[in-house]
Amino acid sequence: MSPGPGTVETIARVREEVCALHAELTRYELVVWTAGNVSARVPGQDLMVIKPSGVSYQDLTPEQMVVTDLYGVPVAGNGDGAWGNPELSPSSDTAAHAYVYRHMPEVNGVVHTHSTYATAWAARGEAIPCVLTMMSDEFGGSIPVGPFALIGDDSIGHGIVETLKNSNSPAVLMQNHGPFTIGKDAKSAVKAAVMCEEVARTVHISRQLGEPVPIDQAHIDSLYARYQNVYGQ
Repeated sequence: MSPGPGTVETIARVREEVCALHAELTRYELVVWTAGNVSARVPGQDLMVIKPSGVSYQDLTPEQMVVTDLYGVPVAGNGDGAWGNPELSPSSDTAAHAYVYRHMPEVNGVVHTHSTYATAWAARGEAIPCVLTMMSDEFGGSIPVGPFALIGDDSIGHGIVETLKNSNSPAVLMQNHGPFTIGKDAKSAVKAAVMCEEVARTVHISRQLGEPVPIDQAHIDSLYARYQNVYGQ
């Protein structure tokens, strides 16, 4: 498969972005060792870019980011290196990311972490209740739990899509596994992962002190609409 006009430059840009965003996962202590991953859809192409499997975060370079089709199959390229390093295998979560891109065309970034507090909620199979205005703003309600699924095929991706397709939340806690987040771009998905861990930690601490006070759904809807449509520049 040969890259079309402009595709080489686009892929290079996406690989640089995806590589840089992995540093945010370590910066916010959302991952350990080589676990976790960021991916991004390649604009205008049925392709995605994702972290290689088993490579330490400190060793990642843009050239190591793996280009695959939307079924998670690495693109071999035409030998000029335009598609990345053909010797590196994509993340073990690639099939899940690819499934999300195939079934949620509005999603252009996916992130998976094993961040401590969010994963603790996932281990309990319990949604994080919306008891913070920040949750109303960012997630539009509770952060839901997705079904248990094994790594190796697109079962995790199916669970992500089915859980989030009727939810405002850009985050899902896959049961006994950990959080996955989506976004309009990869940076948005990383932000959702950071915020997911923050609210998971805060609500957990709150429950040690007593039962958190839920926010009325009308207020949640109002806060979410304001934050998504009015807040910021």
